[in-house]
Amino acid sequence: MRHALILLAALLPLPTAAETFETSAGPVEVTEAVPGLDQPWGFAFLPDFPETGAILITEKPGALRLWEAGRLSPPLEGAPEVRDSGQGGLLDVALAPDFAESGVIFLSYAGADGVFSGRTEVARARLVRGPEPLLEDLTVIFRMEPSGAGGRHFGSRIVPMPDGSLFVTLGDRGDDDQAQNLAAHHGSVLRIMADGSPFPGNPFLGREDAQPEIWSWGHRNPQGAALDEAGRLWTVEHGARGGDEVNRPEAGVNHGWPVISYGRQYSGGKIGEGTAKEGMAQPVFYWDPSIAPSGLAIYRGDLFPEWKGDLFVGALKDQLLSRLDRDGDEIVGEERLFADVFGRIRDVREAPDGSIWFATDDSPGALWRMAPAP
Repeated sequence: MRHALILLAALLPLPTAAETFETSAGPVEVTEAVPGLDQPWGFAFLPDFPETGAILITEKPGALRLWEAGRLSPPLEGAPEVRDSGQGGLLDVALAPDFAESGVIFLSYAGADGVFSGRTEVARARLVRGPEPLLEDLTVIFRMEPSGAGGRHFGSRIVPMPDGSLFVTLGDRGDDDQAQNLAAHHGSVLRIMADGSPFPGNPFLGREDAQPEIWSWGHRNPQGAALDEAGRLWTVEHGARGGDEVNRPEAGVNHGWPVISYGRQYSGGKIGEGTAKEGMAQPVFYWDPSIAPSGLAIYRGDLFPEWKGDLFVGALKDQLLSRLDRDGDEIVGEERLFADVFGRIRDVREAPDGSIWFATDDSPGALWRMAPAP
């Protein structure tokens, strides 16, 4: 198997030469850091990344891979079975806060519970490193209720909190009205513990008409989520025809979908009741026309001091990286980077060294590294 892994690495395309681009922070270099991926959806840097370059990467068709020492592993044994259909598949990956000791990771994915139905699920497992890395003790800790038909709007970002809880974003599964139904998980941000139990501070605990895992609701399809320097959650979500949103979900807040929206139906028709309604939160920022956002990082590093605190959002339709200039709780400007250069940008992460990485979800796709030009 080790010889097969070395052969696989040898057959992969070599990283391309760095390309230089002008930005508001000066010239940057973008390098293809991990080539030869099949629709990468999420990735996570391991604690020993600076020494080993180790990154866990999900591929939508169902493979979890480990990139380490310049080599891409075969699909790890022990990963969950997924329903690769439409927008569903193996989606996000995140490390437990105590990963360095426990080796525990979390995965979100579209689980199959019938020929034409499926649901977002979250599982935990333990990563075993070595010449043939694998997962052990895979346990499903959450299943979306009820299930849904079709292959749309799984949401599916995972954000671990220092207290051991997890935020998980869920899309409305294409069933708009369910996002206003607290008895369903559709179109919500969850907060659960590492065993899948509801977070003790959740706003709807004890209500018979609500799912206890729900933190906030009225979302359409949030595919980006990250914490700011104060530990507060931010999300980005797809609108319909326009109306992509940046939100800051808080406990018990209704974000309005599909009653209010800054977008329109794909047919051009009106959505809901307009753009505002009492008791429903306004987005921090929205795009119209839509960029189809997916993946969010909030920059905290030192390589780009001018960008500290800003949001970086990947775009699928517009094939760019959007930098949102943040001043406190407000977005005061936008810089669009790399439009139509690299393809659909699915995820964005800050590396431990302060560089900014993003995933392009083509087949072949890749992870790309952005750093200041020398």
